[in-house]
Amino acid sequence: MTTVLLADDHQLLRQALRRALEDAGLHVVGEAADGDEAVRLAGQLEPDVVVMDVTMPVLDGVEATRRVHHDRAETRIVVLTMHSEQALLARAVDAGACAFLTKDASMQDVVRTVQQAADGEVLLSPELAASMLGELRGPHEPHEPGPAGPPSSPLTRREEEILQLVADGHSTTEVARRLFISAKTVKNHLASIYEKLDARDRTQAVLSGVRIGIIQLR
Repeated sequence: MTTVLLADDHQLLRQALRRALEDAGLHVVGEAADGDEAVRLAGQLEPDVVVMDVTMPVLDGVEATRRVHHDRAETRIVVLTMHSEQALLARAVDAGACAFLTKDASMQDVVRTVQQAADGEVLLSPELAASMLGELRGPHEPHEPGPAGPPSSPLTRREEEILQLVADGHSTTEVARRLFISAKTVKNHLASIYEKLDARDRTQAVLSGVRIGIIQLR
């Protein structure tokens, strides 16, 4: 059973999230009202997924995400945010977040995202990824394409094909079905992609791929 830690300073929201997740068969093992408590409980309870609010007292959600990911990289972190917090989201990606939810998301979306995070299937929307890519590049880095000609790629053609499908939002199962290969083969390719791009998950791999020009956000 997937275990979940909730970290948000609003008790009513935590209660609503707990009900929705437990009704869906997930196990909420704890609740934190601030970032420092979230880090402490994540270490004690070792949840599969942490649902982390960005804006919390004592320790903000981005720094809490960084510490949880540093201490326990296998824990998947889903960040709760508002539409206008693009700069914070870019920092959260760098800190180790794997997925994002807006606070006006439906409870069905919350449950689905947490389940996908636990399965390693979550990726940013193209719009959000493009916005984060702009933030991570910084104001002085060019956004226009470089000189004509194909970019140098550390990936094989098959790996590029898989990474592009992942960037398009397809799950491991969907990628396997489209390419007529097994899900295990897709996972093996993804592991190789992560190693070659020095990425820890799909989000970072896609952002890296876009940065060097081998895939596109469509």
